[in-house]
Amino acid sequence: MSSGRPSPHVVVKHTAEEATWAATEMVKQIICESAGEDAVCRVALAGGTTPHGLYLMLAGAAISGEVPWHNVEVFFGDERDVPQDHVESNYHMAQRALLDHVPIQPQHIHPMPADAGELAAAAADYEATVRRIVPAESDGDLPAFDLILLGMGGDGHVASLFPETEALDEQDKLVTAYFVPVLGRWRMTFTFGLINAARNVVFLVTGGDKAEAVATLLADDTSARGRLPAARVCPTHGKLSLVLDTPAARLAGLRADD
Repeated sequence: MSSGRPSPHVVVKHTAEEATWAATEMVKQIICESAGEDAVCRVALAGGTTPHGLYLMLAGAAISGEVPWHNVEVFFGDERDVPQDHVESNYHMAQRALLDHVPIQPQHIHPMPADAGELAAAAADYEATVRRIVPAESDGDLPAFDLILLGMGGDGHVASLFPETEALDEQDKLVTAYFVPVLGRWRMTFTFGLINAARNVVFLVTGGDKAEAVATLLADDTSARGRLPAARVCPTHGKLSLVLDTPAARLAGLRADD
């Protein structure tokens, strides 16, 4: 990738399971490096289907005690407009796959209230919680998560930042709620300002239906890339990592790591 844009750290594995395992190890390392006896690691989890396997792997590894979960604080990068116990809820999925199985303090888990009656006010409240709990690098800076985990849709959307929507150009809000026309539903989501303030952003992208978007994301064609929401993820001072399986990487000219 050129045009002055920093290249992400790209890992390609043969299968979705291998890619998920690689992303799991990456997440564990970031948490262990960020959390300590007197330090708390602030993480924003992704929703959707792709990270489900990652959460199961993290839960399975919890038995070994490798990850200091008691020093981890969890937020969510986006949420659907459903109750927290709904089958479509990102929080509900993460809770069942991961959070119920690790020794994390309940007060350190912050679901998004995306089913609130007044969504704009709820988004503002969630932003206020983020600002209160997640420290900035220095005075005047935005809150800097230690890790934001993302997936990517076949249309290149990340979190709930969809192509050709008003949320893409949001400059003032760190968390916003808006109606997504292509879905016919409301979503609450982090905006790019908050995402790009993170110390680590990790994409886990698997499946052949993402291949075209991945190729566009990694291409030198700035015009095509500019139409892709995922291309706007570029941490200001942090590290960007992209973990792919072979089907997702097939059009980008990338081969699996041996």
